[in-house]
Amino acid sequence: MPFGCLTLGQKKDYNNPSDVADKYDLGQIVKSEEFCEIFRAKDRNTLKMSTCKKFHKKDGRKVRKAAKNEIMILKMVKHHNILQLVDAFETKKEYFLFLELATGREVFDWILDQGYYSERDTSNVMRQVLEAVAYLHSLKIVHRNLKLENLVYFNRLKHSKIVISDFQLAKLEKGFIKDPCGTPEYLAPEVVGRQKYGRPVDCWAIGVIMYILLSGNPPFYDDADEDDDRDKNLFLKILSGDYEFDSPYWDDISDSAKTLVASLMEVDQDQRLTAQEAIAHEWISGNAASDKNIKDGVCAQIEKNFAKAKWKKAVRVTTLMKRLRASEPGDPGASGLVEGAAAEPSGAPAPAAGGSNLFAASLKAALSEKAPETQTATITAVSLPSAGRQEEQPQAPCNGDVTQVLPEKKED
Repeated sequence: MPFGCLTLGQKKDYNNPSDVADKYDLGQIVKSEEFCEIFRAKDRNTLKMSTCKKFHKKDGRKVRKAAKNEIMILKMVKHHNILQLVDAFETKKEYFLFLELATGREVFDWILDQGYYSERDTSNVMRQVLEAVAYLHSLKIVHRNLKLENLVYFNRLKHSKIVISDFQLAKLEKGFIKDPCGTPEYLAPEVVGRQKYGRPVDCWAIGVIMYILLSGNPPFYDDADEDDDRDKNLFLKILSGDYEFDSPYWDDISDSAKTLVASLMEVDQDQRLTAQEAIAHEWISGNAASDKNIKDGVCAQIEKNFAKAKWKKAVRVTTLMKRLRASEPGDPGASGLVEGAAAEPSGAPAPAAGGSNLFAASLKAALSEKAPETQTATITAVSLPSAGRQEEQPQAPCNGDVTQVLPEKKED
């Protein structure tokens, strides 16, 4: 049975590959992502199309973990703004996930194709995202990788709904989460600062998405020529919440919209607006969103910063992440952040969750000296290019998630 083999506590009972082939007709590979291959699939009985994600167990522990985690999370959720799991199989060599097929466009493509685009259109998108995230948070599920690539229209009808996809990094919040992951420009300060974190990281990412949709620009970027300098400055800006509603891009945007963005991108996670609180905000549930056409300004910036259909760019997160790692036991000279608290020589208590000044100081100290080249760990990630930089960068061979931003502990 499709789900039976994955139930915890039961003796492992693998599906045969023929179980999959008998029920579904798999087409050609649509694309290869970091952990899996993606196919179009047709149910042989109903002729209904779906998306199939195929994970190869031989590709390693991370792949197996990602597949099992996505199945577990998706089996828990049922919401009209979340791409639903249809079927799942586990053979001795593979995992197969069959998901609803979303045939609509990405949000950016939709905006570029509109003749008229206003705050109310953005408010409608954000309301659907917030309702889905509020639902996830009610189940204590943290998505951990909310970004524009993971928001798509379900179909091409005029009033199509928005759906959230990609739950490989989603996690049940049992106490605070420690392992940092995500996509660089969407990371919350507490993740960058190595604090323990939870559901508020999703709300920060929603604030980043809203900022981009209203201005066409990412809130955090740096124009440094060197990758290391650009990465360093990006994370310092995120850690201190250093962004602006700069002119002329925000001149025609309502104060209500700016207030909501600022409340979602609150550096202190304890003070940050929750998804449910954001839904109740006048810009989402009331009539505060302006109906003024902002398409020309937004589209000009989108086309400048994120070339249409090719806006997913590759960047390299290198030495910076080594400098952020926690101090190793027995290494008194190492500088770094220790799971959300910068160690005080005097033995002073760690700052409460959400405090950022000490983290900023520690981060600056950690970045003050160049790490030896032998300690450099290079991680490929897809993220937004810096505003104002339009040159082509190499296309990454994966879907763009930084599955482990900081170095992992070695497996025993």
